[in-house]
Amino acid sequence: MLSIIQAAGWPIWPLIVCSVLALSIIIERFVNLRTARVAPPNLFNNIITRARAKALTNEEIAAWETGSLLGMVLSSPLRFLQEHPRCSEEELKEAMQNAGQEAAMRLDQYLSALGTIASVAPLLGLLGTVVGMIEIFGAQGTAGAIANPTQLAQGISMALYNTAFGLAVAIPALICWRYFRNRVDAYLLSWEIQGAQLLGQLKSLRR
Repeated sequence: MLSIIQAAGWPIWPLIVCSVLALSIIIERFVNLRTARVAPPNLFNNIITRARAKALTNEEIAAWETGSLLGMVLSSPLRFLQEHPRCSEEELKEAMQNAGQEAAMRLDQYLSALGTIASVAPLLGLLGTVVGMIEIFGAQGTAGAIANPTQLAQGISMALYNTAFGLAVAIPALICWRYFRNRVDAYLLSWEIQGAQLLGQLKSLRR
């Protein structure tokens, strides 16, 4: 591996930094976008059941708020209703929307950086390719001189290694970015549906 880095020259170092950052983001997002961590399967039913029973406690709401992002979103109108019993339906909806925006920002965390790496890595590989080509033409020296085979080989190696490494970084980063993007969109759609159902349930209970 060290020999490859040496052959690729200095243009490969930005790609190495990008690869480390991309790997860190991918691991972090895989951990923090798990269903059990973001939206526990039975959470919505538990909240609906407790709301219908009109037996909600501050401890339960606090546990939901800190337990998961879905819990933070769904418990926001419950918390607001406890603090403002005479609030309107629009105020309850606004409280949930505010919590939903905060949760969406947490879901999107680092995804922009991962998408940027997926876009920039091929360009950095192309930069290395151009530098390698410059090395090749520079190896020819003055007009009519015979090119140095060693310098030619170094230039070709630099060009090919940087191109390959740029693609090796960009392709997994792009695949993971699309996967995480679709996962986040699915979460948000599900939360919107569940939030509307919860607000409808609260509306019927207040009558």
